[in-house]
Amino acid sequence: MDIREILEKYKKGELEMAEALSHFTKRGIEEMGFANIDTDRMHRTGLPEVIYSAGKTTEQVRLIAERMYLKGIDILATRAAEEVYLAVKSVVPGAVYNSLARTIVYKHKEELSGKGYIAVISAGTSDLPVAEEAVETARFLNNKVEAIYDVGVAGIHRLFNKWDIIRNARVIIVVAGMEGALASVVGGLVDKPVIGVPTSIGYGANFQGLSALLSMLNSCAAGVSVVNIDNGFGAACQASLINKL
Repeated sequence: MDIREILEKYKKGELEMAEALSHFTKRGIEEMGFANIDTDRMHRTGLPEVIYSAGKTTEQVRLIAERMYLKGIDILATRAAEEVYLAVKSVVPGAVYNSLARTIVYKHKEELSGKGYIAVISAGTSDLPVAEEAVETARFLNNKVEAIYDVGVAGIHRLFNKWDIIRNARVIIVVAGMEGALASVVGGLVDKPVIGVPTSIGYGANFQGLSALLSMLNSCAAGVSVVNIDNGFGAACQASLINKL
């Protein structure tokens, strides 16, 4: 029950005060023994509870998703294998899987709430899994998204072919591996917040994304912030908060 329903029932005498107060005490926590679903996170932070599937068993993800579905909570599961999706789909019939992003999404209602759109740019095709995770997350958070892929610095003219879309975005996510230079290039050309996402794509001295991370952190372009390696989800959450300011 939501707050309004609890108060209405108490007003009509259908709930005793002690019982009504017990609902407020438990508000925000859906206890499952192995997990506590934070049902109040959206109201508290502007970002909802999300299922991080890696490290959880298929059954744990299925049970969490089922409880969220029955409680009317929208579902986003990240880093989910296809077998996890099949298990979730058995209890959430409308769930949609993006195999590239490894995300599972179910929404009770589609809506847009951002003030503009988020541009998600990937340097190379190999960066698409992380870029797609950012796209799926940003759309799940009710933002309009424009995806621009494979426009890295090895052929920088490809970037300028999409320049109108990029410069008119309210916030820009740049996903790049190798040396991670694209975030600095974009950051030096726009008057919008740029969120760099280093990826683990690259040869040996890339150190699984460490070189791209350090390059982005050391960017001389003002206005570039950086999230962790391969963290398209975190970048999209930050971009969504900016887009809704």
